[in-house]
Amino acid sequence: MSTQWQVAEVVGGVPENDTARTIRLRVGGLMGHLAGQHIDVRLTAEDGYTAIRSYSLASASVDEHLEITVDELPDGEVSPYLVRDLAVGDRLEIRGPVGGWFVWRPGNGKRVQLIGGGSGVVPLMSMIRAHEASTNESPFRLLYSLKSPDSLLYSEELRRLDRESDKLMVDYVYTRSAPEGWPVTPGRLTSDTLLRKIFPAEENPDVFICGQTVFVETVADWLVVAGYPVESIKTERFGGTGGIQ
Repeated sequence: MSTQWQVAEVVGGVPENDTARTIRLRVGGLMGHLAGQHIDVRLTAEDGYTAIRSYSLASASVDEHLEITVDELPDGEVSPYLVRDLAVGDRLEIRGPVGGWFVWRPGNGKRVQLIGGGSGVVPLMSMIRAHEASTNESPFRLLYSLKSPDSLLYSEELRRLDRESDKLMVDYVYTRSAPEGWPVTPGRLTSDTLLRKIFPAEENPDVFICGQTVFVETVADWLVVAGYPVESIKTERFGGTGGIQ
C-alpha cells in the first residue's frame, strides 16, 4: 500500500455498458492488493486545477496491474474523461491501494453475502474474482440491485460464473425495467425480497454492502432487525442521496 502519489500507465480499457468503462492500469513495483480496496485518482488541468476522486478496485490482481470501473456522471469533472477520452498509453496519478476494513481475505473460511446497489457492485466484483482465483471453497452469494439491464456491469462474466462456478450464486433485483421474460415485476428492493435472496442469519455469513448511502443504510438496518449480528456487516457507501434502489 502506498500513500504517496505515483504514476500508473493505462494498458487497457473495456466498455461495460453505454456509460461505464473498466480501465486497466499498470503500477511499477506494485505487489498486488486486497479485494475491496480503492485508489485515489488525481487529474491536473493545464491551469493547475486538480480534481481527486476515489475508485474501488474491480480486479483480483496479485501483480503490478489494477482495474477500476468508472460510471460516467452527467455533470462529473473526472468520470466523463476517464470513460470517453482516456487512451491506452496515457498516464494517471494515483494513490493507494488503500483500505483495510471493507476487504475480503482468502483465509476467511466463512460464507459471504455480497449486496450491491448499482455501481456498488465494483468492489464486490473484486472479492468475487479473488475468491474464484483462490482455493477458498466457502460459498459466496451476490444480490445485485440495479435499475435496468442496460446498467449491468460485468454481465457476461457474472452469467458465466453463476452458471459454471460451484462457489458463487447470483441474484438480481431490477427496480425500473427488467429483461424480457423476467419472472418478477420491476420494483424497489424490499426487506422481504432481500431476506428471500440472501444467506439466512442462522448461517452467520459475513455481509458486505456497497452502494449509495441511503441504499446501504436501509439494507444494513433491515439486516440488523432480521437478526444478523452488527459485527458481521461491513458497509461501503458513495455519494448521492437517492432512495433505495
